[in-house]
Amino acid sequence: MWIADKWTDYEIIDCSRGEKLERWGDYLLVRPDPQVIWETPRTHRGWKHRNGHYHRSQKGGGEWEFFDLPKQWHIQYRSLTFNLKPFSFKHTGLFPEQAANWDWFSEKIRTAGRPVKVLNLFAYTGGATLAAADAGASVTHVDASKGMVTWAKENAASSGLSDKPIRWLVDDCVKFAEREIRRGNHYDAIIMDPPSYGRGPKGEIWKIEEAIHPLIKLCAKLLSKEPLFFLVNSYTTGLAPAVLTYMLASELKEYSGLIDSQEIGLPVTESGLILPCGASGRWCV
Repeated sequence: MWIADKWTDYEIIDCSRGEKLERWGDYLLVRPDPQVIWETPRTHRGWKHRNGHYHRSQKGGGEWEFFDLPKQWHIQYRSLTFNLKPFSFKHTGLFPEQAANWDWFSEKIRTAGRPVKVLNLFAYTGGATLAAADAGASVTHVDASKGMVTWAKENAASSGLSDKPIRWLVDDCVKFAEREIRRGNHYDAIIMDPPSYGRGPKGEIWKIEEAIHPLIKLCAKLLSKEPLFFLVNSYTTGLAPAVLTYMLASELKEYSGLIDSQEIGLPVTESGLILPCGASGRWCV
């Protein structure tokens, strides 16, 4: 398992009965997590003295309950600054476990010894985009949500990266990739973090089990003659790490490189356990 254990502004303090107690900077949040199916005593005072609590509804969805939580605040990871705010379906605008991947590909970019062009698909609020740009890459950031792209730009500004070579695009990721192939554009590295289910700007339906392999196949055509890495993330429990390995191996066989796929996770302070947070597949030279 790849573990994001270099945080100082974030931690999972405890997990029990379907929920996790997290520290985001100066604030404590309780949020549901489908992986937490065990029950342990909730002895940490934060369970009762939280700043925000997302309650899952039995009918699907849910709602926030706030106790002295600002509308927006920020945390840092290394030299990056992320603006946070609670919004629909329990999220805060950041997936801290992805720091394990940020560190991995940042080192690849820094030691490449050449300019690196990165394509970041389903780029959300820009965690991977900022990490890649900070490491020295030029990045094309693509997400179907205008609000998420705006949020990512704000994160870039807060991190002092507004002047970096980043293209911000609101677009359907599949259609963008198809157009890039027709244009003859290529990238040295590709990052994709697709949702399990989603809709494009014109109502296009995305189901990861049906669409992920065709997208990897499509994006393999966008790689340059000397690609550096290819990263695929999945939060769908039905896609085991080995499945990511098989898909990457089948579509990148013309390139000599290494493929490894693992669960990604975050340490839990109270128990010393590692909470699984999805899986990542990595190809690199």
